[in-house]
Amino acid sequence: MNRSLATSSLWILAATAILVVALVPLDPMLSQRAQGLPDAIVTFNARITDFGTFAWMIYGSGFIVILAYIVRRVSRNETLAGRARTARRLSLYFFLTIGATSALVHLFKLIVGRARPELFAELGAYSLTPFAYDNLYASFPSGHSAAAGSFFGAFSMLAPRLRPLFLLGALAIGISRVIVGAHYPSDVAAGLLLGLWAAIATAFFFAGREWLFRFDARGWPLPKSLLPPKGQ
Repeated sequence: MNRSLATSSLWILAATAILVVALVPLDPMLSQRAQGLPDAIVTFNARITDFGTFAWMIYGSGFIVILAYIVRRVSRNETLAGRARTARRLSLYFFLTIGATSALVHLFKLIVGRARPELFAELGAYSLTPFAYDNLYASFPSGHSAAAGSFFGAFSMLAPRLRPLFLLGALAIGISRVIVGAHYPSDVAAGLLLGLWAAIATAFFFAGREWLFRFDARGWPLPKSLLPPKGQ
């Protein structure tokens, strides 16, 4: 494993552990307060929360990968073929990032089996039923938050200067999951960081092949457009 990737992975793992441990005792209180916010706030968050679904991201990026591949294969125009190749790699970056995140999230949900907030009155905030194969026991980690973390995390790797804006977008989706009563704050923190890790790990994979990214002097993947051409 690339040393920079290993270091980044350890930092994200440590941040996830710290946040989850810090938030778990506060989960019941924060969840109840979030759901008790004014109706206008709850309604707004209910409208934006489903932006963080895996399906449209995976199908959308997969469709663009196929379309760009077809354009590149049939085009005799070198400029158009080059742009199609870039579009295909860009879409593939999102597809692999989001797909890997989805697979990991569903695996962790199945293993952990945490009851969702809607079962709080009956089971409390810390009920675990591993391998329940029931959506009511799939609270940890938050899938919507992980999807948003991977989606906006990919954008933040591609456009580092806009990284704070993208991370705020991911955070907004994550918070919405608590407000609508679908997840506890610790579920959201774990999901967001899992998605971000997937975006970073996929960027390292692409940089190793010089697709969209190249490694800088520190071994960190940066968009090729931000680095001088090789040999300079």
